[in-house]
Order: sequence, then structure tokens, then C-alpha cells
Amino acid sequence: MAKIEVMDQNLANKIAAGEVIERVMNVVKELVENSIDAEASEIKIELENSGIDKIKITDNGIGMNKEDAHLSFSRHATSKIKKIDDLFDIETLGFRGEALPSIAAVAKVKMKSSDGKEGTTIIIDGGKLVKEEDSDLKKGTQIEVEKLFYNTPVRLKYLKSPHVELSHVLEYLNKIVLAHPEIKFTVKNDGKELIKTDGRGDLLKVIYNIYGADVAKKMITIESENDDYSLSGYIAYPEKARSNRNAITTLVNGRYIKNNFLNRAIIDAYHTYIPKDKFPIVVLNISVDPILVDINIHPTKMDIKFSKMNELKELVNDSIVKNLEKLVLIPDISENKVIEDKAEITDYQEELEKIEKDDDYTIAEPTYEEISLDFDEVRTIKRIIPKGIVFETYIIGENEDGMYIIDQHAAAERINYEKYLTNMKKEKTTVTDLLIPIKIELPNNEFIIVKNNLELLESFGFNIEEFGSNTFIVRSHPTWLLEGFEEEQIRKIFEIVSVKEDFTREKFIDRTAMTLACRMSIKAHDYISEEDMTYLLDTLIACENPFTCPHGRPTIITYSKYELERLFKRSMN
Repeated sequence: MAKIEVMDQNLANKIAAGEVIERVMNVVKELVENSIDAEASEIKIELENSGIDKIKITDNGIGMNKEDAHLSFSRHATSKIKKIDDLFDIETLGFRGEALPSIAAVAKVKMKSSDGKEGTTIIIDGGKLVKEEDSDLKKGTQIEVEKLFYNTPVRLKYLKSPHVELSHVLEYLNKIVLAHPEIKFTVKNDGKELIKTDGRGDLLKVIYNIYGADVAKKMITIESENDDYSLSGYIAYPEKARSNRNAITTLVNGRYIKNNFLNRAIIDAYHTYIPKDKFPIVVLNISVDPILVDINIHPTKMDIKFSKMNELKELVNDSIVKNLEKLVLIPDISENKVIEDKAEITDYQEELEKIEKDDDYTIAEPTYEEISLDFDEVRTIKRIIPKGIVFETYIIGENEDGMYIIDQHAAAERINYEKYLTNMKKEKTTVTDLLIPIKIELPNNEFIIVKNNLELLESFGFNIEEFGSNTFIVRSHPTWLLEGFEEEQIRKIFEIVSVKEDFTREKFIDRTAMTLACRMSIKAHDYISEEDMTYLLDTLIACENPFTCPHGRPTIITYSKYELERLFKRSMN
């Protein structure tokens, strides 16, 4: 008797469901993407118990006739690809023909669909057809999925609490809503409305609907292109940075994707604008010929491979940096009424651990504020006159626009960082010869690495020779080293060279500039004179980015004159 047998189709579908359907979010994702592919202009998502008990999705798309509705539950049945070449030109969100049969294999499913001429109702229970009849649905598709994983108890027990499942659903829906502002979305859980958009195609309005007024007011447009890629969307002011990556939304031809290389390019563009443990809010649309990307690398279709990835990373980085450089990024200290940010509903990943431990956790009802989404033109900073210092750390200054508070260490750090950066990038470096060479002994492992990078150090103006076991002699150095602290700075540079991971010339320059700037700048509680303050403020304003230190902390904050008058009740508006 043969040991190998052809697997039962229903069993095969249940196994396949394990790849495509892991939780409630996956069901919602696959069904919503089908609605978008069906050219729907309105999609309604209704959940019961966060979708664990029931998911109902209704759209006004093109719908299906009786034959297509029946075939849609057959494995690998799809209207989106017909031949192998179509895999290289995919413009739809779905194409594998796996979603509906996988969902139907592990749930109770009822589908109504109509192409405007013929309506059909199909009921499937655990992958088995129970009923098929005519439907009075006018046009579009409505699918109800109940009792997810009821017949696969092993998978059912791995579903999280309702709040955790809802958080994943909303995280995905936020992305898809941002990807398609031209579609009207309504999302409800247990009758409570969580997302509602008007489908008018205004991306900034959708950002407001998701993240709230405070964030929407601090978004700026981004548009650029090269020969292969076109970018559009919005990036947030650095002051709106968050503690996780969830607010980075990358879209490729209307598809939400997660790509580590692309995310890294975005985060790197905010380098020195935000701290290392913070992440920007970005909604980035990438338009590209489908032949240059491969989305057929995972059943969830949420990762993607790019051709010419380096060109894309360079375009993304340059576009964000150029837009940030145009802005005055001084945080305003405001007495305005705090508005509960709608992102509190959507930024669930930050609190998943808390939610999983506390099943009594509830979601706060959002509040709204009507806002004007008009933006000020790019401004320049007027000269700030120092008036004093408090806590031996913060300089108080003023100009006709308002009062400023400047962190003396952060300001000096930014100035020195840009000075080191500029000098290290010069093609020709002026050099100082040492009357008494500096001798530096290193551990053997660090000695080997530095020795291997002597050519790099010499390109910056260092003259270094080996001197016995694990020891170097430094005979000359570039003039940009701070006088009187040469040995300390050279030792720090050797330490940076000794970091083996991810070492490139560009990263060496940045790390060196950042490290030396921090070490060589005035600190909090260091005394500085009024003349020093004036020089510091004038030099800071002349920097390319005077708003943050190299580590992303703010150098300067402001109270506008109007805000001060409000605080002292001189202005009651």
C-alpha cells in the first residue's frame, strides 16, 4: 500500500490558512484588499468582539455573478493573474487566490455578491458548502466571517485578548486608509465607530482623522522623483517623533508594505533631528513600474523586493532631508487646551504588553477639534539677543517674535558637530606637526583594527607610525582638533575606528564628529560670559540645522510674544 496520498482539499486549505490567516487582522486585510481590487469607493468594516466573534465587510465594488462567486472559494482561483508573465506586472493587492478558501476553511462564512445583474448568496461552514441561493443585493459584495478558528482549537487558543486583536486590526486599517484616501472607510467595533473617512482623496485630512489635529498641523508635503521612482506624501516635524516605528507608513503603488531597508532610509534621514530611540511620523507613497518590484515573496504580501534599491534609498533620504532643512524647527511652548490625540486609538503596539496583562483595559473615546490645515511659509530665524542664564545651563534670549530658551551644551554641541563634519569632508586638510609625538598603546585586538585602517586616518591628515608592540606614534594631526586636547581626541577617534560593525567612511565621519562635538563642547553648569552667549547664539543660528543637537535633542524652544501675553492675561483671545 502506498504511503503517499493526495491530501484532502479541505485539509490542504486548513494548512494553507496557517500561512495566510494567523489572527483577526489577516482576515480583515484579505477581505478589505479584495474590496479595493473590486474598485469599491466605499468600504464598511463591522466587528463584534474585535472580530473574534464576527467580521462583516460590505463594499460597493463591481461584485460577482453566480459562477464567479462560487469559484472564488476554490483554491488558486483568481481573476487577477492568468499567466506566468502577469506575476511581473501585478497592480492588484491580491492575486494568489488563497484568501477566501483559507478563511472559509477555519470559520463560518456567508457571502452575498452581485454584479448589478445577478446576485448570489453562498454559505460555507468550515470549508464545506452549506447553501447557495439567489440574493437581492443590488451591487457589490458583503462577507460575514463568524467563529474564526472554531474548528481549529490549537489556532484559536493563540488568539490574544479582544483588545490586542483589535489593536492589530486598527494598525493595519490605519495604513490602508492612508493608502487610499479616495475610498470612504467606516470601521466599527461592537457598534462603536473607530475610523471614518470621507473618501474625497485628501490625504492630510485622513492623517488628521487618524493622528489628530496636533500632528496634522505639523506635517509637510514631500514630492520628488528620479528616473524609476516617484515619491509623494507627508513627513512630520521632528518634535512629533514617537517611541516606535508604527507611524512610519510606506506605500508602494497603493499597497502597504514593511521593508526594513526602506524604513532605515527614512530613519536615517532624520539623523540628528530626533533621538536614537524615537521614530518619525511619515506617510510615503512610492509609485513605480510594477516590473521593478517583486511582491510575490511572502503569502501576506506585506514585504517587497525593489530593483535599484540604492537609488530609491538615496531619493528618500535626500527628499526628507531637503524638506527638513527648509523649516524652522523650534518647538512652541503653548498653553492651548490639550486635545486627546486620535493616535491614542491607533498607537496600540506601544501598549500591547500592558494590554495583554490587563484584560480590563479600555479604549478612551476620542475627542475632535476643527482645524485649519493651512501652513505658514518657510521662515528664517531673526537674531536672538541674550538676556541672561538660569540654572547655569539655559540661556534666555529674545527678539521681536518672542522669548527663547537655549540649552548651552546642546547648542555648542550642534555648532561643533557641524564644524567637525565640514572639516572632515574637505578634500584637502591642513595639518599640524607635533613637536612631541603622542604615543598611544592599545589592546592587541584594537591595535589590529586601527592598523588595518591607517590609510583611512591618513586621508584625514593624521601621520601615524607603529612603535613597538601594540603601540602607535602620532607625529601630525589635522588642524581641526581642539588645541590642548589632542591626545584625548585621538584616543576617541581610535575607539571609533575599533567599532567593527557596519563601518564605512561616511559613518566614521559622522560618529567622529558627533563624539568629538559632545566631548569638546561646554557642559551644563559651565560658566559662560555674555560675550560667549552672544557668540554661541549667533553661531547656532548660522548652522545648517540649529534646532537639535547631533543626538536629536532640541537646542532651543520658544514662547511667542502672543503666548506670553495670553499667559499673563494681557491678551484674552
